[in-house]
Amino acid sequence: MPTFIAQGRFTRDAVRGMTSTPEDRSEAVSALFESLGGKMISWYLTTGEYDWFIVAEAPSQDVVVAASIIATGGGGVTDIKTSAAWTGPEAKAIFGKARKAAGSFKSAGMPVGS
Repeated sequence: MPTFIAQGRFTRDAVRGMTSTPEDRSEAVSALFESLGGKMISWYLTTGEYDWFIVAEAPSQDVVVAASIIATGGGGVTDIKTSAAWTGPEAKAIFGKARKAAGSFKSAGMPVGS
């Protein structure tokens, strides 16, 4: 199953609610991914630009987008950013495919293979 990384922010109301009644959000997020046919690998509370970081497996990016719509629709999170992720061996295979294709691809205004 493809791996995805998602980051987002909690709304002010969500932080207020979790401060008054602390909870482990990884349980709810894991259940959400499972209900959509995916699997949460890890969930982290983070500092910096985003408040949380998730690594999940899903059959397709559509599942991750659906999870994002559900999460933002509840009003507790905002600004979700999602990226596909590949392991080292998967990345090697991708670069191998790119190498093969690059030999016959003509960039705009350039000779073939440039």
